[in-house]
Amino acid sequence: MTKRYTGGVVSSSLPTVNAAGASGVFLLSQQSDYQSRNAWPPYKVEESLRFRSGASAYLNKTFSIAGNRKTWTWSGWVKRGSLGGDNSIFTGYGNGTQTAGIYFSNDTVTDALEVRFGPYSGSWQGFLVTTQVFRDPSAWYHIVFAADTTQATSTDRLKLYVNGVQVTAFQSSSYPSQNSDGFINQAQAHEIGRLVTNNGYLFDGYMSEVNFIDGQALTPSSFGGTDKDGNWSPIAYTGTYGTNGFYLNFRDNTSATTMGYDYSGNGNNWTLNGFNVSTANTTYDIMIDVPEDQAGANNRGSYATLNPIKRGTTYNPTLSNGNLTYTAENGSQNPASSTMGVSTGSWYCEATITNFGYSPAVGVHDPSDNFGTGDNWRTAGMKGVVLFAGFGGEKYENGTYTTSTGYTFTTGDIMGIAFDASSGKVWIAKNNTWFNSGNPSAGTGQVGTASGYSSLAPIVDGTNNAGNKDTINVNFGQRPFTYTPPTGFKTLNTFNLPEPTIKQPNKQFDVNIWTGDNTTPRSITNSGSMQPDFVWIKRRNGSAEHVLFDAVRGFGGNKELSSNNNGVEGALNTSLYGYVSAANSNGFQLTAGSTDSSYTNRTSDTYVGWQWNAGGSTVTNTSGSISAQVRANPTAGFSIVTYTGTGSNATVGHGLSVAPQMIFVKNRAAAGYSWLVYHKFMAASSPATWYMSLNGTAAASNGANVWIDDPTSTVFTISGSYPEVNGSTNTYVAYCFAPIAGYSAFGSYTGNGSTDGPFIYTGFRPKWILMKSTTETGLQWSLWDSSRIGYNPSNYFLAPQSSAAEDTTNSGSNSNGGPDFLSNGFKMRSNGGSHNSSGATYIYAAFAEVPFKYARSR
Repeated sequence: MTKRYTGGVVSSSLPTVNAAGASGVFLLSQQSDYQSRNAWPPYKVEESLRFRSGASAYLNKTFSIAGNRKTWTWSGWVKRGSLGGDNSIFTGYGNGTQTAGIYFSNDTVTDALEVRFGPYSGSWQGFLVTTQVFRDPSAWYHIVFAADTTQATSTDRLKLYVNGVQVTAFQSSSYPSQNSDGFINQAQAHEIGRLVTNNGYLFDGYMSEVNFIDGQALTPSSFGGTDKDGNWSPIAYTGTYGTNGFYLNFRDNTSATTMGYDYSGNGNNWTLNGFNVSTANTTYDIMIDVPEDQAGANNRGSYATLNPIKRGTTYNPTLSNGNLTYTAENGSQNPASSTMGVSTGSWYCEATITNFGYSPAVGVHDPSDNFGTGDNWRTAGMKGVVLFAGFGGEKYENGTYTTSTGYTFTTGDIMGIAFDASSGKVWIAKNNTWFNSGNPSAGTGQVGTASGYSSLAPIVDGTNNAGNKDTINVNFGQRPFTYTPPTGFKTLNTFNLPEPTIKQPNKQFDVNIWTGDNTTPRSITNSGSMQPDFVWIKRRNGSAEHVLFDAVRGFGGNKELSSNNNGVEGALNTSLYGYVSAANSNGFQLTAGSTDSSYTNRTSDTYVGWQWNAGGSTVTNTSGSISAQVRANPTAGFSIVTYTGTGSNATVGHGLSVAPQMIFVKNRAAAGYSWLVYHKFMAASSPATWYMSLNGTAAASNGANVWIDDPTSTVFTISGSYPEVNGSTNTYVAYCFAPIAGYSAFGSYTGNGSTDGPFIYTGFRPKWILMKSTTETGLQWSLWDSSRIGYNPSNYFLAPQSSAAEDTTNSGSNSNGGPDFLSNGFKMRSNGGSHNSSGATYIYAAFAEVPFKYARSR
């Protein structure tokens, strides 16, 4: 994005920043920081406004005169609360009962984005309904809609953008006639957050940085841009607004009147209805939950909320008021997790017991844990510490219950939750008095200590006791706290999240898609300017082998292995059908085969190529009893290992400095031996005794210590009884993967057999997901990425054990749709057996597109 410094000086004084850009003074270190993020001058997004649908909250204005009804632009940042219904963003009165505007729609496909321009004469003459669905409640969307009916090409008359990218896939659309007038920008009523004509379609969530430009059709670059790491962020709009244009930034909280002030200079102020902007209690609607990180009190950024797609699956609680109000429903125990998990640092939040129905609960847990059914989640080995108010105070701690603890609370109590994610210590206060005489700042007197977690996140729970429902209002710091947090404890928002080790995942892992042209050589360029050491290619539009190449074995013809068969290296004869001949500094090179290049680059065929960076140099590793050739990238948790088997139990060095959690091993020299897979979460205990086949569909097998032991920080162990991994004089390759926070994650989950499937927290927006049932035989591996379809639902999958074409129809028990790729994980949206059969256990591996700290909603 292009930014220009418009005033102020650089000095050693403290900074002052206005809403439009830099003015005043900045520390040299602050200037350097902003410039390193390509964000100079800084742009301060000060507030957002929470829309509570239960309070019928909306803004309204009637323009005194009509503006340009042919050409206009609406831009706004939106964070969703409730999902699954009709939610109005911006609407204007049409004629009769017709309303034009922008909505999250429930008309055809739930959570699509719909735009109605008008005119209407029995049917809409201007509308768009997206194929893409928008059901990520954990981060912000930037939505831009531009209308210009003066354009000669019909499809140029309505343009919709999300997070800086134009939406081009629509399940239905109709473009208005050239030079026709729409319903927006008339001298009629307009509303933000509600449907004008029937007082319905109430929006629940947050809005910030709302711009309306009268008379111009603009692109997102007028309102946002990418920083140096490629993340879309708000910038100040510096153009003109036109007659009815307005700019709402919700920064003046003096009163409801001032909160609706227009900062465009036009004086097109809006009236607030149903908002609390005066009393800082659970209904307070002025938030510092914003789409731009800024230092300040509690620090501004995208804040944690409760997660409507991470709830108990039997008695789903109701989440409302921007996902800050929890209400138990339909029975006992209705857990709801927050949207943010952390693995280091000290954190604080508050929960107000608005109604004591039976046994409200507060605490922390590992967000990667599954919730079971009914009460069972409490005894299913959940990792965390939770206090239940009923029965004299119950404490759940890592699978163990303690009753009658005396830690009780009731209606009106404000519960402080403090936890140290590094040590697992958890403290809970009632009305600013810490249970167990705790002192979080000193690290003493905790009520419990979580163990075995990958990260920790706040959680609430409760019961519906014959209609008397436990109700809890949470506050992660997006509104003022009632009590001062302990010294050194931070609020859960993106500003405060630790800097990820890998800010740009595409420099370590990337995905390319291409259409074949049979040219040779052909260079495929990735987006991260990354030299790949491991390349995995699959033809998408027809049957063909998966072909895998790496730099340690050497690129070139007859160097391939295939994940869907048990053949030796070079068995496919890629010299006939195309191969990867070399790695480039920013991708890889394809060479056409002498026959038809169907594996990699046949004319008009479509392909996908997944690429990993293993560090770029191969060394001899003698950490194990077998000397190995290793190319390792410890920063990204990936290494390629080749070795020669001994036929006796042995160890092999992997070069990662931490224990890998997934390993693929293939016998390169002897035919008939399958790929064997080690995965840390393949079994609840002793995973080293279990294995699976990457080229098969069987459930996990107990291999009588095929791996002998779990990997260590230096070696993995292989049995001499299994020629798949250690036959005498046979040569092998192993691909080793270790988790890196914000970049890669490995785990397991239990399917629920529902289209409202499990949510798996990863701490990043995934780019690539691989999964397989460990308990059910005959179910295939499933592999998705965010590049092939590019939007949710991400339901085109390939099966590593099969040469079959990409499944785009979602037919059969193995398919039925894929997961939503979300800003902090993925959500199963179907009940296909290969990924969500009720009661089945699944392992997964995921690699990031964007760390959660920087992610926008998908």
